[in-house]
Amino acid sequence: MKLDKSGGDTYSRTVKICGISEDKVLAMIGDILADSGDTEVSVTSLVGEVHIKVSAASEDKKSARKLIKPVISRLKELFGSYIYTTDEEITLEKSVVDLLLANNLTVSCAESCTGGMVSARLINVPGVSEVYKSGYITYSNKSKRKILGVRRSTIDKYGVISAETAMDMAKGLAGITKADICLSVTGNAGPDAAEGKPVGLVFIGCCIKGKVKVTEARFIGERNEIREAATAAALSFLRHNMLEYYSRVTFGNEDED
Repeated sequence: MKLDKSGGDTYSRTVKICGISEDKVLAMIGDILADSGDTEVSVTSLVGEVHIKVSAASEDKKSARKLIKPVISRLKELFGSYIYTTDEEITLEKSVVDLLLANNLTVSCAESCTGGMVSARLINVPGVSEVYKSGYITYSNKSKRKILGVRRSTIDKYGVISAETAMDMAKGLAGITKADICLSVTGNAGPDAAEGKPVGLVFIGCCIKGKVKVTEARFIGERNEIREAATAAALSFLRHNMLEYYSRVTFGNEDED
């Protein structure tokens, strides 16, 4: 519905989601979009994120808040820990750093195709020095082997763009940095196929206390678009694995009005 903003106050809240595609989000909230009651619901897609803004207009702000509360509650039921914040000021990378700080955890990154973009986003957050240990850009095969200890047999058998290499990278990084969480990214950002692997194929590894999980992702677009999408996916994967392993903080210290 369109809000009547001619009188009174308008209040809005944005639910920020990561780790789910826009198509899936739209399918999950179809009934809310079809009938949002006295609220207005809009969806915005960012790189690796989907934001759902819920607004209401009423005679005063308190009444407007009351109108949107059931919709926000419903969205939290639907998306659970895929919601990284409902605070306009919180970015995905800040939500990750906040989780690390809240759980007293450290992180290190080993990046190939993203070339340090994951580390750059994390380091952009004030206070990250308390949790960020180190980052390596291991772009060449030699650097992956010499620095991270990726096995030559892994590269020969599976290729650099593989789940196995992402796993070796994360394990090797854990061994040399001793960080609680180690993230690795390897893939093909283009412009041409490599090792018979298509442009946009990316593998992300996450090692927590010696346990490694790897996810495969496929992105489309120009080289830098793929790198940006892979960076956002890596942050989401890091956050998801942190929550799954530690299960201590999900929505931070936020209190819904």
